[in-house]
Amino acid sequence: MKNSELKKEDFHPFYEPYIATLGDVELVEMLRRQLENFPLFISSIPKDKFHYSYSVGKWTVAQVLVHILDAERVFQYRALRFARNDKTSLPGFDQDMFVEESNADSWNKEELIENYRTIRKSTIALFEKLSDETLKRVGIASDSPMSVAALGFICCGHQRHHRNVLRERYLKD
Repeated sequence: MKNSELKKEDFHPFYEPYIATLGDVELVEMLRRQLENFPLFISSIPKDKFHYSYSVGKWTVAQVLVHILDAERVFQYRALRFARNDKTSLPGFDQDMFVEESNADSWNKEELIENYRTIRKSTIALFEKLSDETLKRVGIASDSPMSVAALGFICCGHQRHHRNVLRERYLKD
C-alpha cells in the first residue's frame, strides 16, 4: 500500500506532516529502506554530539533516538491491536515521561543501532503479512481514528522527522 492511498480519516491531522515527509512511497519498501539507512545515520553521529543538547531543556541526541525507538514500539503495538480487529480504544502516551524514564544517556550508538534493527525488523514482519483489507482497518488511539496503514507510515515519517531535526538543530557545524 502507498501512503497516497490513505484517507484523511485514517489519522489525526497532527501526523500529516510526518506522513508528508515521505513523498509517495510503498509502506513495506520504505520500512526496509529505512532499516538499511537509519543505522548508517546513527553511526555517522560524532561521539561528542551523542549526548549533546542544543539548548537547555531540550532532549539530547541519544534521547531523541531512544524516543524514536519507543514511539515505533507504541505505534507497532497499536497497529497489531487494530490489525487483529481489536475495538478497544487505546490511550496516548506521555513522550516526555518516556524520555525521562528511558535512561537514554547511558546508551551508546551500538546499543541504539542494535535495538533499532530489532524493532524495525519486527515492524516489517508485522506489516509485510497484512492484507490490504487489514491495512485499512481503523481503531481509536489517543481519542482519534487511526488506520493500521497510517500507523506504519507514521513509524517511517516520525523517524524521518526526527532525523531531520537532528541534522538541522543538533548536528549542523
